[in-house]
Amino acid sequence: MVDVQRASKMADRIQEIVARRLEKGIKDPRIGFVTITDVKVTGDLQHASIFYTVYGTDEERADSAAALKSATGMLRTEVGKNITARLTPSLEFIPDGIPENAASIDRLLQEARQRDADSQSLAETAQYAGDADPYVKPREFGEADEADNEADRP
Repeated sequence: MVDVQRASKMADRIQEIVARRLEKGIKDPRIGFVTITDVKVTGDLQHASIFYTVYGTDEERADSAAALKSATGMLRTEVGKNITARLTPSLEFIPDGIPENAASIDRLLQEARQRDADSQSLAETAQYAGDADPYVKPREFGEADEADNEADRP
């Protein structure tokens, strides 16, 4: 049976433990400015997916990913010492796509703003294709209309 609340608490605790350990420092010079953004633990508490971001270039991201992969055993030991579970979950580090997604969304919003500005400028100089008021107005009854109405009567 899956206890979602327990898995959530364990995920929060793992995030805190790993972040604290990374803050203290790992003796790997490849690790850069890493931020743990989220942790997801499976329902059976056997596996933890740790999402992280790295501030820097693509090369620094790749180096940090390699450093985290090599430090997984040490970090798992640290997690095992600091949680109250019978089994220590396996750890998997996954680069988080938040910065790339945010940049993509910003780019799309900028494009939408530009298109809105373009359509607004076109609307300001636009002219009607037909009459300015294309809706039919009720006619005023005149003599010609009264003659048509009398002809229709039996």
